Amino acid sequence: MPSDQSRLTKRALLKAAAAGAAFAPELRALAAPGTGRPRLLLGPLLGPPTETAITLWGMTSGAFEVVVEYADNPLLRDARQAEPVRAREQDGFIVRPRMTGLKPDTEYWYRLLVEGRAHDRQDVPLGRFRTTPRPGRRQDFSVGYGSCANYAYDPIQPIWNAVAEHRPDLFFNLGDNIYCDAFEPFVLDFEYQRQRDVATYQDVARNVPQLAIWDDHDFGLNDHDRTNPIKADALAAFKKYWVNPAYGLPDTPGVFFAYSYGAVDFIFTDGRYYRDPNAEADGPGKTFLGKDQLAWLKQTLKESRGVFKVLACGSGWSKNKGPGGDAWSSCLTERNEIFNFIRDEKIEGVILISGDTHIGEFNCIPWSEQGGYDLFDLVSSPISSRQSHSWLKREPEIRLRTPPYTIGPNAGLMRFSFDDEPSMTWWLVKPDGKATWAPATFKVSQLKNGVSSWKQYMDS
Repeated sequence: MPSDQSRLTKRALLKAAAAGAAFAPELRALAAPGTGRPRLLLGPLLGPPTETAITLWGMTSGAFEVVVEYADNPLLRDARQAEPVRAREQDGFIVRPRMTGLKPDTEYWYRLLVEGRAHDRQDVPLGRFRTTPRPGRRQDFSVGYGSCANYAYDPIQPIWNAVAEHRPDLFFNLGDNIYCDAFEPFVLDFEYQRQRDVATYQDVARNVPQLAIWDDHDFGLNDHDRTNPIKADALAAFKKYWVNPAYGLPDTPGVFFAYSYGAVDFIFTDGRYYRDPNAEADGPGKTFLGKDQLAWLKQTLKESRGVFKVLACGSGWSKNKGPGGDAWSSCLTERNEIFNFIRDEKIEGVILISGDTHIGEFNCIPWSEQGGYDLFDLVSSPISSRQSHSWLKREPEIRLRTPPYTIGPNAGLMRFSFDDEPSMTWWLVKPDGKATWAPATFKVSQLKNGVSSWKQYMDS
């Protein structure tokens, strides 16, 4: 909270300003704080935790000071306060306060104070989160993920209630997190802000750390690619509203990054910024990721020490959309290069996740037939968008659930277990919290060269 001295200073500066006095710009800023009622307009949203720190996201009603108060108990006994941050107009009054000095694998409770005041609504509980275990530690945890959140189609989005009920340790937004579909940059802000304000999302945003990549509708127009004329604006907006640990490389902009939680490495790809148009003929010269991101992906896979390596992409990994389709099917040469690299470098434990299709899918790319092992594409879509029946015309390498889930919204859930042999159990959940079909469990011993396992997952 502001000290008595700082209050006196502000009063004096405001009085001087009223009298027409001139003073330095930094003092003018101090003399002109936000006006009106200080409050949080959007948020809080949790960024990804580390062992000892976490960053929050929020938007205030003006140029106000924001402080996070937190403790390792729900009564906030012996609470600490993070370094204050001041919302600025040039940042859209968005703040990212950061809590540091935390203990690994520890649950914390927190609240945001805007100009020393807690949230106006008394029914809003404290937020809570858990820091990550030490790197490489084989500790059980769960992850939720989804894609295609179309506010205009459904502003209620009940699937978030199911995610909150399961309360995973992390949630991945795999693209089409908004539907911009315009070349006016202001539409990006508008869509992000109204999606961020969805009532059912608040519990998840406040209590489940969020990570994100994009797909076509939050990148540009439908099925858009590297030719998007506002891709720099889309990237700037993406960085403005998410709290990822990284955004591409210093000389290679984008939304790709890697993140680890205990003994699992997650590798998030950018399938839009450098992507050649779908209609271009496939071949060695066509790219989906761009040469720099492709090199980064290979290096990241090779250096990974995770028991599991989860590759995330907004677009589906299987060939089910066919040549020229808006998925990896339009760039199978580069996709197969990645799969061959996994095989040739003997990289074990790779699982694929994706979104985009407006249906839930359980597909397999049987790379065991190419000397590698079976690569499973676990597809969750939509959070809220019109369901698709174009799957009737699609033929993935192997469809393990026929029909796929076309009834309504769904979210993916992954539970990593290390009690015995490391395994990951996956299923899709409906808005009522129930599974769309029986969960599937993948053991790490199945995900190595020479093993074919897809037949055991086929519908009986």
